[in-house]
Order: sequence, then structure tokens, then C-alpha cells
Amino acid sequence: MLLRFKPGVRRCAGEGLLRSLEVYVVDEMPQISVLVVSVPERAAERVKSALIRNPMVDFVEDDRLIEPSLTPNDPHYSRQWHLPTIGAPGAWDISTGSSDVVIAVLDSGVDPSHPDLAGKLLSGWNFYDNNADTSDVYGHGTKVAGTAAAIANNGVGVASVAWSCVILPIRVTDTNGYTTYSLLSKGLVYAADRGARIAVMSFQIFSGSSLSSAAKYLMDRGGLAVAAAGNTGKYEDYADNPYIVSVSATASGDTLASFSSHGPYVDLSAPGVSIYTTIRGGGYGSVSGTSFSAPIVAGVAALIFSVNPSLTPADVERILESTAVDLGDSGYDVYYGWGRVNAYEALKAAAGAAPPPPDTTPPMVEITYPRSGDTVSGAVVVSVSASDDRGVARVELFKNGVLFAVDSEEPYEFYWDTTTEPDGAYTLVARAYDAAGNVGESNAVSVNVVNFRDVKPPVVSIVKPLDGSTASRTIDVVASAWDESGVSRVEFYVDGRLAATVSAEPYMYRWNTRSVRDGWHTITAKAYDKYGNAAEATVKVYVSNRK
Repeated sequence: MLLRFKPGVRRCAGEGLLRSLEVYVVDEMPQISVLVVSVPERAAERVKSALIRNPMVDFVEDDRLIEPSLTPNDPHYSRQWHLPTIGAPGAWDISTGSSDVVIAVLDSGVDPSHPDLAGKLLSGWNFYDNNADTSDVYGHGTKVAGTAAAIANNGVGVASVAWSCVILPIRVTDTNGYTTYSLLSKGLVYAADRGARIAVMSFQIFSGSSLSSAAKYLMDRGGLAVAAAGNTGKYEDYADNPYIVSVSATASGDTLASFSSHGPYVDLSAPGVSIYTTIRGGGYGSVSGTSFSAPIVAGVAALIFSVNPSLTPADVERILESTAVDLGDSGYDVYYGWGRVNAYEALKAAAGAAPPPPDTTPPMVEITYPRSGDTVSGAVVVSVSASDDRGVARVELFKNGVLFAVDSEEPYEFYWDTTTEPDGAYTLVARAYDAAGNVGESNAVSVNVVNFRDVKPPVVSIVKPLDGSTASRTIDVVASAWDESGVSRVEFYVDGRLAATVSAEPYMYRWNTRSVRDGWHTITAKAYDKYGNAAEATVKVYVSNRK
């Protein structure tokens, strides 16, 4: 599973929760604070339910296996019909791309010896095997890479959308082309850290908090994630992801491909039937699926960045959507999104777009819970509302003027365990930042922390043996203990030396009296509550083991 704790959760508290549920961390993405955890299969649903209900947990989700969005080849369509359909020849008069613009291909790898790809591959990473070998092990990645950015105008093979841009190969699949949310998330983070402006994921991605976090991480660093809408051929009721451009597939008549998934998460459409592209092993062939609609849009986005590098990822998405050819119902619809991508109109808009004016407007931010004057205790989830005309980069929470925790994604929530604090007055302030570094600050919220603290010791007595009695051989030493907060343990001592510790009823210790000399001995039972309060009871017994 994939798991993230809320900002403010102490590491020891998080680790303690996982240990109590037999959950073990097997990998970590520190850039987005996501843990990959192993859960016993027999207890998976119980553990997941317990984690979801725990206020320390931001999200927990299955690390699902995802198949590539590829359908069988269809050789009966004209080769590369998709390029004139999207207006690529006109777009190339404006730009064929820039070698400064990196397209990350998160897939099964890319054939490093293909004549239409070999000259433009950067050194990437294989997250499946954790090494630098990004050779294509399934064939899907080479097809995707060629669709987006194969070398063109070289008298060899095929053309592509962004043929002067470069490719960063990132292998995230097994040898059958399947990947997981965790591998895709790691790939996106890697692409962002390597400066990619575009990352294309030709997989059926409908949801996923960890993947959304990774896509935001990429966007915050100037990159845009593009994904396939899927090939289920039916309506999928998933919400729009603001950090991922999802692409459905069209056929040659600008109609929705029969296999294409659709729903409110679809942002754009692009050709996806019989796309002629590069094939692993140096060849070429026709392929179909939203797997190839996504790299077409990714290629156009790369051209936009090439023409106007000052544009933000949000600017590029707006240009793609506002210049698309409106298909289906007027305006947005769940089949084509904002329409079929139009490379020529998009590049004209990008070339004519003035640099965005300097952003001098700070975000608006407010602490919505708790409110000033509230009395709080125990675990408190501090909620913050923040908005900005160009997007909030992060929210910081300060407690008594000291930075407490940072949250980079909505909903902005912070876990505060007030039981670790002295009772008294506290002042909370939230600060929100946008990408330009503008800072908005909330009004101060004053709260009073009052936690119940038990100062009464437990009530304890030794029930057996009786004070003054005679004991021989092995006897049961039995104590009775009670506390309003619960007894955490009872310790048994013989003549001042610890003999046993019992954590649950019955509080009993089997004492072999032959371990001591005959004569009078002192037995003590010491009971503790969870706050450390302690009380003890003592009896004296005469040991007689003489024959």
C-alpha cells in the first residue's frame, strides 16, 4: 500500500502506529512524503480500514497494478494520418521543438539503438530493477517515445510531433508492461528533479493520491504530466485531476475511438487509432490506444514550451485546451474534454503570448479549525483554507511563532498531538506561498490546551498470600489493582528485587520459595497507570521448606 501521514505527525508516533498493525515500510519517496508499506495479506482490509480512520493518516491506498493502454495493431489505416489532422505541418513552421525541452517517457523503457530515437535519448533510470538500464523490455515505451519525439526530416522511418525535443527514458514496468502507482510516482519525481518539462504516462490512470502528489511535485518545478485516459470503452466516473492532463482517443473522422474511456477526468482528446510509430528492434508499425493519444498531446505541449519557455505548466494546459478543436457537445464534454488537440493553433497562441506579468498578489489563507478562543485537547487536526490566482505552492503552520509543519497539497491539514504539550495558551498562524514566493498570512488563532492528567495513583493490594502467613514450595502471589485511567503494569518484588512484571489481569506471579532461605521475607506489588503514577502494597511471609 501507499501511505502518507499528515504534516505534524512525529516520526516515532507514525512508526508506532505501523508496528501496532504489523505494517512495514519497504520504500519511501521523501520528496512527497509517501511511504510504500507491506501489509500481511490476511489482514489487508482490516489494516487499511484502521489506517483510514486514524487521524494521523493523510491517505492510504492500494499500490495498484496498472496495464498499458494499448490495443491491437490496425494496419488498414493510412500511415501517420494523425500528424496533418492535428495541424503538425503548420506547427513545424513555427517550431519543431527545442533540445532544451525534455520529454520524460515513463514506460517499459526505450530501444537505445532505434535509428529514429538513438540520437536523442538522455541517460535515464530503471526504477523496476533500480539500475541505469532503460532498454525497452516490452516494446510499449519505444512506441510511445516515437509518437512524441522520433527524429524527423532525416530520410529515415517516421516523423513525430516534437522531433527536435529530447527524451528522458524512465522504465517503470515489468517485462509484461505492467506498472504500479508507486513506480509511476517515483518516475515523476525523478523526471521533475531532472528538469523535464513534460512527462508522459501511457497508462490507464483514473485516481491515486500518491500519483497526484508526484504530478504536483512535477508541476511545481515547471513540468506537466500527461496520461492516457484508458481503453475500457466506457464511462469512468472519476474527478478531474488538476495536475494531470488526461487524453482520450479519436479516430480518423474526429470521432471518439470505440475503445476509449471517457468521463469528467478527460481534459483533451487526440488521434489514437492506427498511429504509425517506432517499434522495438528498429522497425515501424501501426498501433492503437489512448497510449498513443497521450504522447501526441505531450509532443504538442513540448512544442509550446519550446516556443515560449517562460510559460508555466498551467499556461500550457490553458493554451492546449483553448485552441483545441471543439468536438461533441459545445464546450467541455466527457468524451473529448475541451476538444481534439490542434498543434498549429496552439503554437500560434504560444508564440503570440506575452510573458505573464509579474505575480505580486499573495495567497489568501485562513485557519478554519480550531477557532480563536477554542479549548482543545488530545489529537487535533488543524485545518487551513488557502487560495491563489496562480496556485498555492505550500502552506506552513506556526505554533507560538515556531514552524510546526508544512503541507503542499489540499486539503491543508496538520496533525497536532496536544498531549505532548504543557497545558496553556497557544497561538497558531498559517502562511501560504505561491510559486513566485508571495506570502499570505492568516490572522492569529489563540487556543487553550487542556488535557486530562491523572495524578491519582492506582489502588493495589496483595490478595495472596496473607500478611504473616507461612509459605513453602511454589505458591501463587496474586495482586488486585485498579485505576480510573487503567493499569499499565504490576511489578512483583521479593525482598526489594524485581521478580516479575505482569501487564494484564490476572496480576499473578508463581514464586518458588526454595529460591530463598527459610525465614521472614517481604513481597511487594507495585502498580502503575499510563501516566506513570504508582502505588504499592507489601506483605511479609514466613518461608519454611525444612523437611
